[in-house]
Amino acid sequence: MVSTVMNNVVFSEVIIKNAEKIVNDCMGLEDAYCQSRCPMGTEAKKYVNLIAEKKYDEAIKVIREKLFLPNTLGRICAHPCEKDCRRGVEFNQPIAIAALKRFAAEKADDEAIWDITTEKATGKKIAIIGAGPAGAQAAIDLRKKGHTVTIFDKLNVVGGMMRVGIPEYRLPRHIIDYEYSYLNKLGVEFKLGVEVGKDISFKGLTESFDAVLLAHGAHKGNIIPMPGHKAEGVYPATEYLKEISLTRQFPRGGKRVMVIGGGDVAMDCARSSWRIGADVVYQCSLEDLENLPASQEEIHEALEEGVIFNAGWGPTEIFEKEGKVTGIKLEKVKSIFDEEGRFNPQYEGKSKIIEVDTIIMATGQVVEDITEGVLPQTRGGRYEVDKDTLATNMENVFVAGDAAGGFIVVEAMALGRKAAISIDRYLKKQDLKADRSFKFEWFYETKLDIPLPEGTEDRQRLYTNMRQAEERKKDFDQSDLGFTEEQAIEEASRCLACECKLCMKECVMMNDFGSCPKDIVEGLTKEGRMEALLAYSCNACDNCTIVCPHELPMKDIFIGSRKDFVKANKGESPMKGHRAIKVHQLLGFSKIFTTKVRGGKK
Repeated sequence: MVSTVMNNVVFSEVIIKNAEKIVNDCMGLEDAYCQSRCPMGTEAKKYVNLIAEKKYDEAIKVIREKLFLPNTLGRICAHPCEKDCRRGVEFNQPIAIAALKRFAAEKADDEAIWDITTEKATGKKIAIIGAGPAGAQAAIDLRKKGHTVTIFDKLNVVGGMMRVGIPEYRLPRHIIDYEYSYLNKLGVEFKLGVEVGKDISFKGLTESFDAVLLAHGAHKGNIIPMPGHKAEGVYPATEYLKEISLTRQFPRGGKRVMVIGGGDVAMDCARSSWRIGADVVYQCSLEDLENLPASQEEIHEALEEGVIFNAGWGPTEIFEKEGKVTGIKLEKVKSIFDEEGRFNPQYEGKSKIIEVDTIIMATGQVVEDITEGVLPQTRGGRYEVDKDTLATNMENVFVAGDAAGGFIVVEAMALGRKAAISIDRYLKKQDLKADRSFKFEWFYETKLDIPLPEGTEDRQRLYTNMRQAEERKKDFDQSDLGFTEEQAIEEASRCLACECKLCMKECVMMNDFGSCPKDIVEGLTKEGRMEALLAYSCNACDNCTIVCPHELPMKDIFIGSRKDFVKANKGESPMKGHRAIKVHQLLGFSKIFTTKVRGGKK
């Protein structure tokens, strides 16, 4: 039997160029839009479709390949994956990816499936400052590499800003504790209630540990300087939410609350105010209602609960009496930025005064320096780092999370993972950048550009079940009850399973050789090798090219390469069965089997 793999074939230039075109342009291996927008690279399409098939055990395993907080993220993730979801782009009805993640976690997550394997102990010690999502993710990745990891946090609880910045009615605390128990199982050590700069020194950590990661978040609130901003009754959002998170109360607050800001933190402050006994809650922001940075879900729920919005009105003065807040002056915003794009609010001249006794400023957070000035900081207190590796100007110190520029939980986790890769390389004395796929350590662009599947209909997105506004605003029990099983299956079934495999559906033959044309011919471009059976299996119908969005020349390679195979095989086909065909051809010109000879003579 003649082997179908020939090492002596020299393929023509046109074959190689066509193969290179396929490798460069084929979209068969391109990730779905949702996956490319997740900085952790979660395979959303895969687990969503598993949920649609009622394969919940498999779905949670797919999620846990990348995320140790499926139930947490299912509730509070800002879900950038949904922003590029094809159903969102085409119909403004993205798949409820985050809510489906929560459903899978509630339905099938089990400690028995948690991967707690670690590599052989390296003897290296790492100190991580901050028990938030960035520090926790870095700790997981480094512990699995065999390093000894200790997390320090000045709080007495784990979770960082997730714990003291996100209200309990959105994220029940037992869920955080349960998912963080994974770190305990891995052998990560926690030292809680320990403040760097007070209980221990930053310098001492850098000298006692082989590497140090700063992941302590942005816990310091921002107060806008304006007349009256020092009056009693003005508080930063971080302080307000932290105390409410830990004690379910804020005794220093009053009954008439104004929250300044238009983001999710502002919505959390406003909605939390009801739950600690406020009589009336206002909001104001420079942005109008259509341009608020908060998520639509948060805005909708705040409105449902009765928060009075003053979007498009900027605060210009705080009134006080005997040192205590009595009211605030708002002015109608004309513009926020000037012609050069600089922040420079302008007002129309229309104003109003609202009587309040408490003002919460949800206008940004700052990272506090815990290095005693050793590391330079930039805007918002974030440390100066190499954007690719998160390394600082100190050899063994790295940064992740808010302290390095992350804004949402899943970004903080991605930065924690990026820092962990760098720290592991540093400890192994490897180059921090060599042969590293930085593209896949953050958001990235996918080349996927395909038509909607034929017959695609606009199907409405399903929303999770919320408790009634007047009921939920009175307590800290979870407001969102999630999906029922029936709802989850229906919502998951809306997924378009975005991928470019039209040619593979059209051609049964190609599926025997790879997952897509790029996968099939990549060896031809890199090593000049191709299996002869592939070339001779093509029936030259050209349907693969016809359905291909880029009209890639698969047939031209398969059929065209046969000449090169025959030439390399001394004029013979490399396929064993083709000898009979040659005999048939020879006999076809034999005098024994023909009645005419060349020239038409009998």
